[in-house]
Amino acid sequence: MTQDENKEGIGGMANPGRYGIERVAYWLMRLSGLGLLAYFVAHIYETSNILRGQVGWDELMEMTSTTEGHAILAIVIGMCVFHTVNGVRVMLGHGGVGVGKPARPDYPYNPASQNYRHKIGIYSAIVLAAFAMMYGLAVMYGE
Repeated sequence: MTQDENKEGIGGMANPGRYGIERVAYWLMRLSGLGLLAYFVAHIYETSNILRGQVGWDELMEMTSTTEGHAILAIVIGMCVFHTVNGVRVMLGHGGVGVGKPARPDYPYNPASQNYRHKIGIYSAIVLAAFAMMYGLAVMYGE
């Protein structure tokens, strides 16, 4: 490793080519968690608008029943599914499921926990989230 390879900054830290799909899953897990937290707070605010009566509720529903509102809900659906499936994958990994046998750490060291089983889990989480988003959009924009 040369001296310049280590000067990539934030862009280097988030580079999936350098660290693989595990780093992408790490970032998506953090971002989806923050997005779901923001949605939770917004949902509490939205639901509390029922206290304003029927007029206030109808105004809010009219505002959220737009194309942008449906797109945001589709993103929330995708974040929820990805966060759940990837969280189950992480919990199973911490429990030792799919990790593989311990091996002697000879150079170049490839961690046994980052094997094909966990990569399949990451790709499955991404694919399931995409399908859930498409299904949500089909329901929202369907007949």
